Amino acid sequence: MAGGKMRKEKPKASNRAPSNHYQGGISFHKSKGQHILKNPLLVDSIVQKAGIKSTDVILEIGPGTGNLTKKLLEAGKEVIAVELDSRMVLELQRRFQGTPYSNRLKVIQGDVLKTELPRFDICVANIPYQISSPLTFKLLFHPTSFRCAVIMYQREFAMRLVAQPGDNLYCRLSVNTQLYARVSHLLKVGKNNFRPPPKVDSSVVRIEPRRPGPQVNKKEWDGFLRVCFIRKNKTLGSIFKQKSVLSMLEKNYKTLQAVLASLQNNGDAALNTSMDLGDQSMGMEDDDNEMDDDDMEMDDGEGDGGETSEFKEKVMNVLKEGGFEEKRSSKLSQQEFLYLLSLFNKSGIHFT
Repeated sequence: MAGGKMRKEKPKASNRAPSNHYQGGISFHKSKGQHILKNPLLVDSIVQKAGIKSTDVILEIGPGTGNLTKKLLEAGKEVIAVELDSRMVLELQRRFQGTPYSNRLKVIQGDVLKTELPRFDICVANIPYQISSPLTFKLLFHPTSFRCAVIMYQREFAMRLVAQPGDNLYCRLSVNTQLYARVSHLLKVGKNNFRPPPKVDSSVVRIEPRRPGPQVNKKEWDGFLRVCFIRKNKTLGSIFKQKSVLSMLEKNYKTLQAVLASLQNNGDAALNTSMDLGDQSMGMEDDDNEMDDDDMEMDDGEGDGGETSEFKEKVMNVLKEGGFEEKRSSKLSQQEFLYLLSLFNKSGIHFT
């Protein structure tokens, strides 16, 4: 101001949170899904709900700086921790070095999705949310049996896992997961229980693999559900009338008939060919994004040609036989899906 002293303005405090947060000199990166659980009461609750026995080998995925790891070591026999970040691995080793727990902690550095997992009794995980779906099914298809997994998920993903027929979030993920495991919601976790806080709330879910496992062909089951959930609120009759669906199913049908004919004519000579055809793709991309399938587009066209019309009638007859033509995937139970798949397979119609 002219004729007076120039006032120095104080710099305004920024309301923006830094992208990296620190604990013990280690910065955490939100972009990598690093959110460390900081609430000790919550850590205790997770360990308690996991039902850990003193003889249990515990697989921990994403241990971070070891807040949960310490409680798991106190409760179980051994902890095998899988951690991608080399800084966290060093922090874990430093934290437990020279303690009574050091010989009961094994740390594996690597990407859990690419790591061959050892035998374990219980899995406890606070994971980057972007690997939720592939990690869940990696655990469910683990070759050795385990008692349960207690996993922290993004809340909406967790609610999809536990959703029941008729629920708004009921989807292909719900049906698929619940075929292989009993899934239960344990507790809701607010975002302020983490450092740095994520953008959304979380939930802890308990997953108990079914023993014995379901007697289904995994690829056939998955292919079938992908068709049924193209639009979960449309009738199955309208979904299976789509040209793309009929074309895929008819191609599979003709391939199978050709293989069966070759087997009859050539015996074992065609057997190797049939083995290769079993893994044929349906022509639908595999993905880990289990969002609302109602966002997907449908083609409403009718199949063309005499053969297609005849095959379409065959498909419709299967739906009518089971009373499924006017039913919707959003309301069907797991047993109903299994029954409908068995009717299709009985008629020689397959989804892989």
